[in-house]
Amino acid sequence: MRAVLFLCLAAGALGLAACGETVEAPFDRGVCYAVEAGAQGEPPRFNKVADNQPQIEFCAARLEEVRLRFLRMGGSRQEVVGSYQGQFIFIDRAGVWISPTLEGSRFILLARTGDGRLAIPGAIQRAIDGTPVAVAAPPPEASQKGP
Repeated sequence: MRAVLFLCLAAGALGLAACGETVEAPFDRGVCYAVEAGAQGEPPRFNKVADNQPQIEFCAARLEEVRLRFLRMGGSRQEVVGSYQGQFIFIDRAGVWISPTLEGSRFILLARTGDGRLAIPGAIQRAIDGTPVAVAAPPPEASQKGP
């Protein structure tokens, strides 16, 4: 009987520990934020980057601008975290990822092309080895002949 009681109390304590506070992204319509990690034990800070952003992709582009500006000024941080209307945005060398939580699973939103630009993942064609395949083809030789 004591073992059952102990197991119930342990399971309850474990359940309460799992329900710790999670950070929620602000849901201000059209506002793009950069997220800076707070000091030990403090919540992260949300710094406004841009207003009137119609879609999450536009916010990701503003955050990519911020990332590139810091790198051009001599910074070394390759990753930027932001938020847009309740979603967290993670930008790194591979592309742009989104997640409803700061610590949860991430889903790809935009991937990097061979020259570093961001594009919708399905729009990028790659060879078997992962290198980008050129989309534009040379003009056909038939059109180069004269009349």
